[in-house]
Amino acid sequence: MQRLNIVITGHVDHGKSTLIGRLLADTDSLPQGKLESVKKMCENNARPFEYAFLLDALADEQKQGITIDSARVFFQSKKREYIIIDAPGHIEFLKNMISGASRAEAALLLIDAKEGVAENSKRHGMLLSLLGIKQVAIVVNKMDLVNFSEIAFTKLKVEYSEYLATLGIKSDIFIPISAREGVNLIEHAKETPWYKGPTVLEILDSFKSVEEKENDDFRMPLQDVYKFTRDNDDRRIYAGTVTSGELHVNDEVIFYPSLKRSRVASIESFNTEVKTSVKESEAIGFTLQTQIYVRNGEVVARADQSTPKVSNRFEANLFWLGAKPLELDKPYKIKIGSAQSTIYLEEIKRVIDGDTLDRADEPSVGRHEAACVIFRVHDLLAMELFAENQKLGRFVIVDEYDIAGGGIITEVLEQYTTRRTKSLHVSDLLVDKAHTNADFEEELFALLRKHFPHQFPTDNIG
Repeated sequence: MQRLNIVITGHVDHGKSTLIGRLLADTDSLPQGKLESVKKMCENNARPFEYAFLLDALADEQKQGITIDSARVFFQSKKREYIIIDAPGHIEFLKNMISGASRAEAALLLIDAKEGVAENSKRHGMLLSLLGIKQVAIVVNKMDLVNFSEIAFTKLKVEYSEYLATLGIKSDIFIPISAREGVNLIEHAKETPWYKGPTVLEILDSFKSVEEKENDDFRMPLQDVYKFTRDNDDRRIYAGTVTSGELHVNDEVIFYPSLKRSRVASIESFNTEVKTSVKESEAIGFTLQTQIYVRNGEVVARADQSTPKVSNRFEANLFWLGAKPLELDKPYKIKIGSAQSTIYLEEIKRVIDGDTLDRADEPSVGRHEAACVIFRVHDLLAMELFAENQKLGRFVIVDEYDIAGGGIITEVLEQYTTRRTKSLHVSDLLVDKAHTNADFEEELFALLRKHFPHQFPTDNIG
């Protein structure tokens, strides 16, 4: 079956965990006896039963009644499988929310019908926009607290639609529900005769999965290369998870950014039948007809398809969570796919305040602020625009040892090259005693042409 990653988010106490727990219970997706055991636990502790308890497994969550981690729940409808990510609503746990949402292809955003649009309702809407999640349904929960009023529902719908429009998100999907009572989750309820739209389950099944896209080009970030020596096994296995497309035995592949190429000799997987092809989301390895040396983090593509973009500069939408502001020319670490490198903030094009949405020219990006920025990377990296490949178009930034921000690539820019002499290092020459003078000169002038193309445009050194 197809699989869809979906995040459920919203302000704290607006009912995310209750919604998921009720969905699991009403569709018989819980392990046998799970519902009864949780109800028994509540009875023994003299606590009222909550569907959220089906998910809140951490002790701190049970005590405080909040979601701290991004729980991953496997769920299945008649159409496909789901991985539902229950993201935390507290502002202190925004990092956890981004960690969950970064894997999502679609989103349900909950708003309390009685409390209305809260601070984090806006902030989470902005996060979904910055992460490029276009498939969004707004679920108006706790309609029982406003007596299932159509007027209250319409008022909230108008208010939040106007806000989403400022983010460039157009969502016509608003669903009135009561998660605790099961209203409009699986079937249309008599409590809302005025509502003619889809139920929550129907809207989930209507979302498009990445797997439903046709003719996606093959991409696989290289995670590692394994070499076995036991029992005269001389295989060199190039391993990773396929992010898009298909690969077959005898396909010619190119590694980016090194541009090294070879043909697939075999496809390797653990404890399965012999495979001749692999497709998206499969974690696999393959061997090559010609052994080549490549580094972890390179992106594998098929030679007969489009190429990933290679550069060391790009423009991005960013959301910053670091305790210290994001500053110009300060070194940070970036991860795109399986590649990691040092990155520098080159330019801040605009900053958007997370609370007011005001735009201002600032020399830095503060905590909980969003921005459109330009980054410069120390190394050439293979990357994609988020609109073309979501998994290779997202990135995470680390400041020292903390995840400090994340975002999506909106434009790949021309490579940055330096013409300053201090960038020329003898260590780049790879010279050893076996080299002749001619070898040394050839490598030296190749390096000069690389760093100073205008001064050394051809092989004619004279």
